[in-house]
Amino acid sequence: MYNEEKDIDKIIDGCIQDDRKSQEALYRSFYRTMMNLCVRYTKNEADAMEVLNSGFYKVYKNIRKYDKRKASLYTWIRTIIINTCLDFIRAKSGQANWKELDQAAQVDLPPDVFVKISAADILKLVRQLPPATQAVFNLYVMEGFNHRQIGELLGTSEGTSKWHLSEARKLLQQLISKNETGS
Repeated sequence: MYNEEKDIDKIIDGCIQDDRKSQEALYRSFYRTMMNLCVRYTKNEADAMEVLNSGFYKVYKNIRKYDKRKASLYTWIRTIIINTCLDFIRAKSGQANWKELDQAAQVDLPPDVFVKISAADILKLVRQLPPATQAVFNLYVMEGFNHRQIGELLGTSEGTSKWHLSEARKLLQQLISKNETGS
């Protein structure tokens, strides 16, 4: 672990100096996990790659601001990538698609559904959700944010976040049922 930490410090120092090899090393170190994150928020691989590259551009541009006493490098990069995903969704869908509802009925997916369906199939279904609904679903279910935090990140209310999560569950339930019946 000590050598890894030393190597990361060296890579960070190189990135601060705009060293291309250090930037490549940082990109390669976090590519897989950050690409997987981007894939969850976008509709296709090309969009995911666009978001990933935009996010890493921000990482390189702001690497001087990274403080390892405040967060791990992974957490710092992850935060930038998530925010880049959200910016991308906003740019693609526009704020007009963010709906406001204070209360929404809960629609639950039965647990046995996840035994019958693969992770790749779930990802395909999540990618079919409207952009704002997909973002809320990912932030809540995959990233563990609460509705207040999601509202702050997206510039909406907690009620809007709750509505989008409820809508995601309802739509996913419909999509799963449709897939099971082969319709």
